[in-house]
Amino acid sequence: MKLIVPLGILMFALSFCGITDRIQQQLGESGDSAESTTKEGDDSSSGAEKPELTSAQKKIQDESEEIEWSDQGIKFKVPEGWDKMSVMKESFNYGSPATGFLIGTISVMPDSFPSETSLEATHTQALEQLKQGKYESARYLEIDGIKGVEWVEAMPEEKSSPRRHQWIGFRNYLGQNQQVNVMVSTDGDKFEDRRDAFAAILYSMEFTK
Repeated sequence: MKLIVPLGILMFALSFCGITDRIQQQLGESGDSAESTTKEGDDSSSGAEKPELTSAQKKIQDESEEIEWSDQGIKFKVPEGWDKMSVMKESFNYGSPATGFLIGTISVMPDSFPSETSLEATHTQALEQLKQGKYESARYLEIDGIKGVEWVEAMPEEKSSPRRHQWIGFRNYLGQNQQVNVMVSTDGDKFEDRRDAFAAILYSMEFTK
């Protein structure tokens, strides 16, 4: 019975990723609930790669301005021209059509929400999308001590459609079990020109512990 409420939220929160069936399968196999929740200071980051910046990406970071999502204690470095659009407690938007967009969202989950199971399902689904050619890369990636799943979408069929570089992870912050979802995006035909800037922004994230 303890899984009924968390499972309902899980299906709603992650249905946009198409991973509902995968999570149901993994929940059935594991039978875990609160014990599977990711906590600060545990060993959940094992098995995740860490960002390795190219010289071009490092140069972009060095020349960028630091901005802060103060409600969530998250900092980014963004190049010149990335202006504030809308910053609220659980959503964060910087950029413009001329530069691309940085979009962050926070989803607060119950303490019993199976964060690690959710992350595993996200990773499995990302690998399936990679096989199908919808993603060009997918992996576990640890950013500033927080394990997440990173992927880069392949060129969309309509080159004017959005193409995203995205990362999803879980953390405990201010007593909340949070899903952190951050993406940088632009039109498909502009993505290559902004690839290094997107990576520099995403990998610059710093989290208040």
